[in-house]
Amino acid sequence: MNLKVEPGSPFPLGATWDGKGTNFALTAINATGVELCLFSDVDAKKESVKIKLTERSHQVWHVYLRDIKPGQLYGYRVDGPYRPLEGHRFNKYKLLIDPYAKAIAGTINWHDSLFGYKLGHPDKDLSFSKQDSAPFLPKSVVIDPAFDWEDDKRPKTPYFKSIIYEAHVKGFTQLHPEIPKNIRGTYAALAHPVTLDYLKKLGITAIELMPVHHFVTDRHLDEQDLTNYWGYNSIGFFAPDVRYSSSGVLGEQVIEFKKMVKALHQVGIEVILDVVYNHTAEGNQMGPTLSFRGIDNASYYRLTDNCRYYMDYTGTGNTLNTMQPNVLRLIMDSLRYWIEEMHIDGFRFDLASALARELHEVDRLSAFFDIIYQDPIISQVKLIAEPWDVGEGGYQVGGFPSGWTEWNGKYRDCIRDYWRGSESMLAEFAERFTGSSDLYQDNLRRPTASINFVTAHDGFTLNDLVSYNEKHNRANGEDNNDGENHNRSWNCGVEGPTDDLEILELRKRQKRNFLTTLFLSQGVPMLLAGDELGRTQLGNNNAYCQDNEISWVDWQQIDEDLLEFTRRLIHLAKSHPVFGRKRWFQGLPIKGVGVEDIAWFLPEGTEMPDENWDHDYAKSLGVFLNGRDIHSMGTREVVGDDSFYIIFNAHYEALNYKLPPKKYGTEWSKILDTAESHIYKRGAKYGAGESIKIENRSVVVLIHPNTSA
Repeated sequence: MNLKVEPGSPFPLGATWDGKGTNFALTAINATGVELCLFSDVDAKKESVKIKLTERSHQVWHVYLRDIKPGQLYGYRVDGPYRPLEGHRFNKYKLLIDPYAKAIAGTINWHDSLFGYKLGHPDKDLSFSKQDSAPFLPKSVVIDPAFDWEDDKRPKTPYFKSIIYEAHVKGFTQLHPEIPKNIRGTYAALAHPVTLDYLKKLGITAIELMPVHHFVTDRHLDEQDLTNYWGYNSIGFFAPDVRYSSSGVLGEQVIEFKKMVKALHQVGIEVILDVVYNHTAEGNQMGPTLSFRGIDNASYYRLTDNCRYYMDYTGTGNTLNTMQPNVLRLIMDSLRYWIEEMHIDGFRFDLASALARELHEVDRLSAFFDIIYQDPIISQVKLIAEPWDVGEGGYQVGGFPSGWTEWNGKYRDCIRDYWRGSESMLAEFAERFTGSSDLYQDNLRRPTASINFVTAHDGFTLNDLVSYNEKHNRANGEDNNDGENHNRSWNCGVEGPTDDLEILELRKRQKRNFLTTLFLSQGVPMLLAGDELGRTQLGNNNAYCQDNEISWVDWQQIDEDLLEFTRRLIHLAKSHPVFGRKRWFQGLPIKGVGVEDIAWFLPEGTEMPDENWDHDYAKSLGVFLNGRDIHSMGTREVVGDDSFYIIFNAHYEALNYKLPPKKYGTEWSKILDTAESHIYKRGAKYGAGESIKIENRSVVVLIHPNTSA
C-alpha cells in the first residue's frame, strides 16, 4: 500500500474521513511512541501497514493519510514504560482499540495474548508479555458519517408527558414470530413496522435501550458458554455494538442504528441510551489490555495510592478518572456525538455516583456536572441518573442537581413493601405516590425528577415479583450467590409456578395493583419491557449473562388480559393531566373552589389525622386528586381536568369505604378496579358519602367530572 503521509490535525480525535483521506488522532499523554496499524480485512492476523506517528500536539498524536477510505480497519500500538507500580502499563505488543472508534468490526476472541502480562507467571501483572494480540482483538473502523435524516425531528416529549419503556435490543425481538428471522434481535428489528405498531399501541413515549456501546463479554463467562448479555462492560463509547447489526460490521452498523432512531422518531418515540461511563471492560490489574490501559493507564483510570491497583466504585475492577481533562473530554465528546450524529434524545447514566466522585466523596458540584450544565447540547436532552454506586456514600437518591432526573430506588422499595403487606408507613407511601417531595423539592426540582419504577432489568420481572420469594439464579454458574437477596417480593403462597387458581388470580391482581400505582403516581413512570405481557425469568433476578430464553421476551406466551389492561391504564394516565402534574401538591384550598388540591381519607370518609400517618399496620387509604385549576410550571396557564378518588387497600380483607362529602364531588363513577381486569369509561355510580366495597389487595379509581375540565 503506497500511502501519502501528512502531519494531520490533533482534532477531532479519532478517525475522521473528509472525502479525500482520513485524519487519525489519539490522546496518549505519557506515551513515548504511537504506531497506527492498518489491516486488510477482518480476519487479518497482522497489520499490512504500520505507520509511526511523529506529530504530537497538545498531548495528542496525529497523522493524515490520503486515500484511506471508510471501511478501513485499524488499531494502535502505544509504547512507553511498563512500570505497574507507578501506574504505567504500556506494551507495544498489544494492539489497541481507538477510544474514539465510531465502529468496531467484531468481538474479542479470548486469548492469553490479550493480557499485558504473562498469565500464570509468579510475578502476576508485574510480568511482561511479548505475545502479539492483533489476531484476537477486533479492529476499529473508519466510517462515512453521511446519512439522510430527511426531516427527522426529535419528539421532545416533556417529562410530565413521558412514559419510559426499558428494553434490550436483542431480547425484545429475538423471538418475535412476525419479524423476519434474519433481522431478529437487531437495530433493524426495533425499526420494523411490527415493533413500531406495538409500541405506539402500548402508549409509551420513549424507549430506554440497555447498553448499545460496544462491549466485551468477560473471559470467565465466555469459558462457561455464557455472555455479558446486559452489556454493562463498554470498550467503545462511540461505536454501536456490532452484535445488534444485521447489515454488516464495516460501518453498516452505524447506518442501521441511525435508521432505527429515525423510524422511532417518525412514530413519536424518543430513544434514550443506558450508558456506562463509570468503568471499562479492562477490569482490575489482572484484566486484559484492550484500549485505555495500553494507551495511558495512569491518565484514564483512578488508581490507589499504590498505583498498581485501581479504585473500584463500580464493582467491576476499575473506575474511569473523570477528574482528568482527557477523560472528561472523552465522555462529553461521546455524549455530543450520540446527540448530534445519532440523534439520541437522552441518556440514563449507569452508577452515576461514580462519575460525581472528586477524590473520594460524591460531589454534586463535581466537574462532570459543571460541564454538562453549561454544555448547550448535552444539557438540553433527557439526563437520567442511576443515583448510586458500590462505594462508601454512593447511595445518592435525591442528591443530584437540577436538570437531572433519577431512578427512584426508594419508590421501588416502598411500593413493593406496601403491596406485599410488610410493615411500612403510610406516610412514605403517600410521599412516593405524590412525586417524592422529600427527595426533590428542597433543591427546586419538580415531581418529574423522580423516575418511578417497580421493576427494571436488574431484579425480578413483574411476574416474578409476585411469584417468587427467593432468587433462583443457578443458571448463572455462581451457585445462586449472585443477585439481590432482599427482593421485597411475595409469591402469594407458593414459590414459582402453580396450578392453584386462587393463587394465580391473586398474582394477576397484584400485577394490576403495581401497574396502577406506577402509572397513577406523580413523576415519570418506567415500565420494564415484557412486564405488560407477563414475562418471566423463572425467578432469576440477575440474568446479566443469559442471552437465551430466560431473558428474551416470549411473544408466544402473552397474557392478553394484562396487555390490554396496561394499554388502557397508560391511556387513562396520559389523558388526564392530574396524573402528570408539573408542580408539587400543596394540600391547600384552590382559590375560588375551596377544596384542597389533594386530600387523604380514612375508610370512614373523614380526612386522615396526623397520627395515622405513622402507623405501620395501616394498609389502606383514600386520596382525592383535584382536577380543577392545575397550574403549569413557569407559566400562568391553568389546565382543567376531572377529579379522582383513588382507594388503595393492601389489607388481606375487603373494606367498606365511605366516599368523601359533597364538596369533593357529588357523583362518582368507578372507572378502574384491580379486583377485575377491566378499565371502564364509566362504571357503577356512587353519591357523596355513599359506601363502596373495596376488595382485599386492590385499587379502585373513581372519577368526578368537573364542568371546567
